Amino acid sequence: MANPTPIVIKKKAAHTGHHGGAWKVAYADFVTAMMALFIVLWLMNSSKQIQEAVGGYFKDPTGTSKMVGSGQTGAGDSFTLTRQNMDKLKEELQQAIRKSINFEKLKDQIEMTITPEGLRIELLESDTGTFFQSGVAAPSDTGKDILIKLAHEVGNLPNKLSIEGHTDSKPFASGTNYGNWELSTDRANAARRLMQQNGISAQQVTQVRGYADQRLRKPKAPEDSSNRRISLIVQYLAKPEGGESAAAAAAALSH
Repeated sequence: MANPTPIVIKKKAAHTGHHGGAWKVAYADFVTAMMALFIVLWLMNSSKQIQEAVGGYFKDPTGTSKMVGSGQTGAGDSFTLTRQNMDKLKEELQQAIRKSINFEKLKDQIEMTITPEGLRIELLESDTGTFFQSGVAAPSDTGKDILIKLAHEVGNLPNKLSIEGHTDSKPFASGTNYGNWELSTDRANAARRLMQQNGISAQQVTQVRGYADQRLRKPKAPEDSSNRRISLIVQYLAKPEGGESAAAAAAALSH
């Protein structure tokens, strides 16, 4: 009897080794896209402050530039504050102050000039006392409004700030121990306290000075009301060795 034909059963060998890494790349792209989607959805429902902070980071991740002003001023461009472009800061602050409801009445009593020390902002008194009542160290309501507005804007900057108080040459009543030296210093300190409560950091103010009537604005008219003033000096940034002037990072505050 002939031998039967043998039956051969072929088994397919199991896959060994790797399938390749292409699927990992595709999956990573999917996860990244989903993360980006959730971040965008979160930002759309976040406050303006957070939106500007995140936007500022992507514009300047290293923190070498500074967004000057707030969303209210209509700014939005980043630049480094140097002697060459301090006029940009002046423009930003002027725009912010123009939003004050009393700007038309105050425009002749607020002056900004670029000096060797920095941007000087001066609040000049009127005959009736606009920012401070005569002989009073505490600011008036109008003075508070302007100082708070300036604190909001200058508080966004990395620059240091000095505050000066000035008086006219009218003497105080005799027999008192309080005079123009005390008044000029007290007004400067009152401005400092209010501004630090509304945006200026404690480290930002480097000097508070009272000059009495020793630096008259109008020397030929020593009793003129404009000699009574508060001066805020936004100082130039210190230039580090071997580099350009540095500016701080982070987004502008929302008002």
